Amino acid sequence: QVQLVESGGGLVQAGGSLRLSCEASGRAFSIYATGWFRQAPGKEREFVSAISWKDHNTYYADSVKGRFTVSRDNAKNTVYLQMNSLKPEDTAVYYCAADPFKTTGWGDRDKYDYWGQGTKVTVSS
Repeated sequence: QVQLVESGGGLVQAGGSLRLSCEASGRAFSIYATGWFRQAPGKEREFVSAISWKDHNTYYADSVKGRFTVSRDNAKNTVYLQMNSLKPEDTAVYYCAADPFKTTGWGDRDKYDYWGQGTKVTVSS
């Protein structure tokens, strides 16, 4: 079992950058694939990015490709989401999620077992 805590959210102007962190507690974090999702007010939670547990392959939603970068540091039990060139439409609560030994379903929020509480990102125009 793993517990996830997100941090790094805040208020930023359009064009700015933020780096979100997702720190995991519990053992064997290296076996957990981790995804980032976001939920804007009045909208469904949507996939943003994911990183696999074994080869650290990365996956992105089309809306963030080229602007966001996901990475992980297993020694620190932490996954990062570097967000550059932020847009007002990126405003949302960002959640990290984890799933052990995951090999498919990167964008399917129902396929992740563990979730953090979220961190709010607001991008002003």
